[in-house]
Amino acid sequence: MRFGIIGAGPIGSNIAKKLVENGHDVKIADARGIERLEGKKLTGIPVIVEDVIKNIDVLITSIPFHTLPSIRNIIDKVGEKVVVVNTSNYYPQISNKIEEIENGMVESVWVSNHFGRPIIKAFNNFLAYTLEHHGTPEGTNGRIAIAIAGDDLSHKNKIMGLANNLGFDSVDSGSLSDSWRQQPGTPAYCTELTKEELTIALNKANKEKAPFLRDKVMEKLSASPGAISIQDVIKANREIFNS
Repeated sequence: MRFGIIGAGPIGSNIAKKLVENGHDVKIADARGIERLEGKKLTGIPVIVEDVIKNIDVLITSIPFHTLPSIRNIIDKVGEKVVVVNTSNYYPQISNKIEEIENGMVESVWVSNHFGRPIIKAFNNFLAYTLEHHGTPEGTNGRIAIAIAGDDLSHKNKIMGLANNLGFDSVDSGSLSDSWRQQPGTPAYCTELTKEELTIALNKANKEKAPFLRDKVMEKLSASPGAISIQDVIKANREIFNS
């Protein structure tokens, strides 16, 4: 398949690398200008953001959450048949508070509204390190799974097949309005679960408590002395939800 990726951070660049390794065509762009990609170790073809959407099957947006509305002019030019995937997560500590989300709007519904089109929420509930290092062949015991939400079943199936291609099982987590179940502050978020475990975690999610638990994890990690490892992040999330 042919992919365009907007965002060359840890998630975007690792998805690009995995895709190229699996034989897909990949273009990657930085919404702020192609010069931002200079000096970065990237897999795929660096292009200007206006070209990243041309002749593709899937567009993946992986930029800071609060900056997503800034690429609406690019999204408006994306072909109707292109699957649009967003990987970004809302953290008020980083994005500043967004009133609609603070008042209960589901993160991905907010994104879809600002994009003016349906999207698929995927690749947001695990760490970039996991994406890079922990993919395994289909059928592997203990294989990590990701949650995928959206309103178009054919689009979801395409991204679920992609997840498998990249080394991960997947769980259909429902419609876009259900995607809060994989947002920060839920048991499905950054806890690196198997397909069976992730299905249970999605069902255990509590929408009202999620913002509080999200912030509690952040506070716990911020209070940790010294460098924070990937294992520390996973452990902190699991402990919060199991406490």
